[in-house]
Amino acid sequence: MFVALCAHITIPLMPLTPVPLTVQNLAVLLVGFLLGSRRGLAALLLYLVEGMSGLPVFNPTGPGGIAQLFGVTGGFLLAYPLVAFVAGYLFERGAKTFTRAAVAGIAAEAVLFAGGLSWLYVFTHSLAKAAYLGLYWFIAAEVIKVMSAAGIAARWHRSASRESD
Repeated sequence: MFVALCAHITIPLMPLTPVPLTVQNLAVLLVGFLLGSRRGLAALLLYLVEGMSGLPVFNPTGPGGIAQLFGVTGGFLLAYPLVAFVAGYLFERGAKTFTRAAVAGIAAEAVLFAGGLSWLYVFTHSLAKAAYLGLYWFIAAEVIKVMSAAGIAARWHRSASRESD
């Protein structure tokens, strides 16, 4: 539900790129950080199934349903379960600090953009064009999202550990 709500917080960047700027991947990172690797992976797989079945969980600027997975943002969407897994896996392996969360978030974002840019490459047949459409316009926002998710996750775990003491 959280990822679906964040998918609807969007800034279309047309005509610069068909890929919209959303808060969706901030939510994906948080799902991985807060649920952990396995439950985060499962939650995002369920999210994709919900979207493919026609529920309005994907970004509203796309066609919706399974067609959205075959559109220009499909590579990003299909990477979400793995992104949540990587974020959760790296974060759950040690002290739940901001630094660990930030590093895990950066690694997870690398997975996200590898999936998204690979998919865009299929459409454009050009790595430069794929990077133009799916990377350059998003770098500053991604830094903010990763740092925000890292801060929220570290604080959440710090508060949870105080309550359990």
